Amino acid sequence: MIALLMGAGLGLSFAMIGTPLFIRLLVKKGYGQFIRDDGPTSHHTKRGTPTMGGAVVVGAVVAAYLLTHLFVWLLNPSSPGPSASGWLMLFLMVGMGLVGFLDDFIKISKQRSLGLNAKAKLILQAGVGISFAVLALNFPNAFGRTPASTQISFARDIPGLDLAFAGAGVGVILFIIWANLIVTAATNGVNLTDGLDGLAAGASVMVFGAYTLIGIWQYNQSCGSPRVLGGGVCYEVRDPLDLALLAAILFGALIGFLWWNTSPAKIFMGDTGSLAIGGAIAGFAILSRTELLLAIIGGLFVMITLSVIIQVGFFKLSGGKRVFKMAPLQHHFELKGWAEVTVVVRFWIMAGLMVAVGLGAFYAEWFVQL
Repeated sequence: MIALLMGAGLGLSFAMIGTPLFIRLLVKKGYGQFIRDDGPTSHHTKRGTPTMGGAVVVGAVVAAYLLTHLFVWLLNPSSPGPSASGWLMLFLMVGMGLVGFLDDFIKISKQRSLGLNAKAKLILQAGVGISFAVLALNFPNAFGRTPASTQISFARDIPGLDLAFAGAGVGVILFIIWANLIVTAATNGVNLTDGLDGLAAGASVMVFGAYTLIGIWQYNQSCGSPRVLGGGVCYEVRDPLDLALLAAILFGALIGFLWWNTSPAKIFMGDTGSLAIGGAIAGFAILSRTELLLAIIGGLFVMITLSVIIQVGFFKLSGGKRVFKMAPLQHHFELKGWAEVTVVVRFWIMAGLMVAVGLGAFYAEWFVQL
């Protein structure tokens, strides 16, 4: 557990120190955010604020993860080092972050609020997501456990809900589709939430805090471990402790970034950060076998995404009428007269409540099986 504390501390320190240095670099190069003309008029004052701050978070996470494992290895040369699940998480997070970086860089270089076109963005995201899904079904450990499973999961793999019902080949194809749906939903959810200072970062801190606790619990109740309680109720997760380490690092790194991103933000995370964070959240859901549980833990992201779907769908069906004053949902409340900080704090409260409900559901699932 010392490794988790060290990882979180390193992630916090790297982001806290690295963000203002990155801000100076971006200001020097004139890399500022462009604001949508159709957004709330109060946001126009944010034009020119440095963006792509997610690059600091990604860099802090990678550096903290590798340095923590190096420290553990120096103390214990027989330690296993980074796990297959850890490398896959970094691959998905960094890969999605690079897609976001391209999007942000085009916005800045072309002096516009739109970056990659929808088709190019979808192809790049699909390339990263498909690669992740294929790799996640490989690399079995000594117990034969692979990082991911073709079974659909809630708090663990659900018996009888196996995507490989018609054969291994069909299972792989269906899992690739399923995994990419989760990745797409998570990345879009975080991206849509990233519209107010500190909103997405603060909500994500709570989600990664939850996955830190889930990883620790799964490690303590891992199948084959002498620590298992309750007559053999256990989890078939390949690398739960390493996933907990990465979640703790992300938790720390985002707190460090939030110091500079909270209102009034000195820097925005941009698509670089929102896509990387969304990819990481999806990765935790898939590799910790909590895919359906993510809809509760990430309830704020789900709610905000649904507000956009409802708004667009109703607009088309009704011939131009709207349910909300503006979508995503946070902008609706801004136009109702709520101050930006009020919206952010109240949405943080909702995010925290959903995380608490999700953790309660995770524990309840284990408890009822005793």
